[in-house]
Amino acid sequence: MTSKLPTGFGRLWTAQTVSSLGDGVTHAALPLLALTLTRDPMALAVVTAAGTLPWLLFGVLGGALVDRWDRRHTMWATDAARALLLAVLAAAAAFDVLSVPLLAATAFLLALGGLFFDTAATAYLPDLLGRDPALLERANSRLRGAQTAASGFAGPPAGSALLALGRAVPLLADAVSFLLSALLVRSLPAVPRPASDARESLLRQARAGASYVFGDRLLLGLALRPAVGNVAFLAVETVLALFAGERLGIGAFGFGLLLTAEATGGLLGAAIASFLGRRLGTGTALTCTATVEGLAILGLAAAPNPYVAGLALAVCGAGMGATMVLAPSLRQAIVPAHLMGRVASTSRMLAMCAAPFGAFLGGWLATAYDIRTPIYVAGGLLLAMTAVTATMTSDRRVEAALHGAASAGGPGHPQAEEPLREDAPDPRQPTEVPAR
Repeated sequence: MTSKLPTGFGRLWTAQTVSSLGDGVTHAALPLLALTLTRDPMALAVVTAAGTLPWLLFGVLGGALVDRWDRRHTMWATDAARALLLAVLAAAAAFDVLSVPLLAATAFLLALGGLFFDTAATAYLPDLLGRDPALLERANSRLRGAQTAASGFAGPPAGSALLALGRAVPLLADAVSFLLSALLVRSLPAVPRPASDARESLLRQARAGASYVFGDRLLLGLALRPAVGNVAFLAVETVLALFAGERLGIGAFGFGLLLTAEATGGLLGAAIASFLGRRLGTGTALTCTATVEGLAILGLAAAPNPYVAGLALAVCGAGMGATMVLAPSLRQAIVPAHLMGRVASTSRMLAMCAAPFGAFLGGWLATAYDIRTPIYVAGGLLLAMTAVTATMTSDRRVEAALHGAASAGGPGHPQAEEPLREDAPDPRQPTEVPAR
C-alpha cells in the first residue's frame, strides 16, 4: 500500500481542525453565556450535563444508524445542521431572548451532532486510507494533534475574547466553522460502503455491534482502557482546582498553566505515537503509555510544588495523546467496515458512561478522606487497569488481528474467520458505492 496520505485526507484534516477550533470557541462561550443568565449552580450544571446526554442515551443506536447511512453525507449534513443551530442561537442572543433551557437544548443538539459526525468520521477514515495500519496511525496522529491545538489552545481564549465583542459573536464564529467544515467534507471522495440489511431492526443491529465488542478480547481491552481511564481522570479533574489551590498554593492563572502543560504533553504524545508503535509494537506501546499515565498521576498526588505537578500532568498528557492515536488506529484497521460505526460508538459510550462515576468517586474520597486521596486512587486504578488489559491488548493479539484482517482481504480480526450467524452480515460481502 502507498505510504502517502491521499489528497482527500488533507481536506478531512482541515475540516476537522476548523470544526475543532469552533468547538473550542463554543466550549468557552456557552458556560459564560449561561453565567450572564443565572448564578444558580444547578441551572449551570443542567447546561453542562446536556452536552453529555446524547452519548449516554443514543451512543450505540447512533452507531447503528451511521452504519446504515452514507458516512460522508452524514458528516457534512450534520455540520450543516449544527451551523444552522448556532445561527439560530446567535439570533436569540442578538435579540436578547436567550434562556437557560435554550442553552441546554443547544448543548444537547450540538453534542448529538458530534455523536453522528465523530462516529461517521471514525468509520470513513479507514475506508479513505485503505485500512493501512501505518497510514491510520499517521492520520490519527495529525488529527489528534490538530484537535488538541485548535480546541484546547486556540479555541477557548478566542471564545472568551469574542464574547467581549457581543454575545452573538462567538456563536456566529462557530456557525461559520461548521459551515466551512460541511463544505470541505462535501468535497471528499466517495468511498465504497458495505451493503446494509435494512430489514434487520435498528435495535438488533445496535446490539450486534455491542456484542461484537464484548465478544472480542482485543476490542474489549481497547474499550476498557478509556472507560476505566475516564473514572480515574474525572476523579482527578473533580478535585484538581481545589488541589492546586490548597496543596500547591496557586491561583486561577497557575491552574490554567497546569492544564496547558497537560495539553502540551498531549500534543507530544500524539506526535510520537507512530514511532512508539513501530519501535515497541502497538500492544506493548499501549501498555507502556497506560503505565506512564498511572505513574504520572501518582506523581501528581505526591507533587511538592507546582513545577513537579505540571511535569506530572505533561507526562500524563503525553501518555494519553499517544494512546488516543494508537488505540483508534488499531480498531479502524481490524473492525469489519459494516460494523465500524457501532463498534466505535459502543467504545465511546462506555467511556462516557464511566465519567460520572469518576466525578462522584473523586468528590466522595476528597470529602471522606483527603484532597490527595482521589488522585492516589486514580493512579492506582490506572495501573490496575493496565495490568488487567495488558494480555488483552498484547502484541500477539494485535498481530493476529491484523493478520486476520489481511487474510480476509479487508477489515476483520480473528473472529472474522469463525462461522457467521445466518442473520449476520458477512464482512467479505461485495460493497456498493454511493452515488455522488
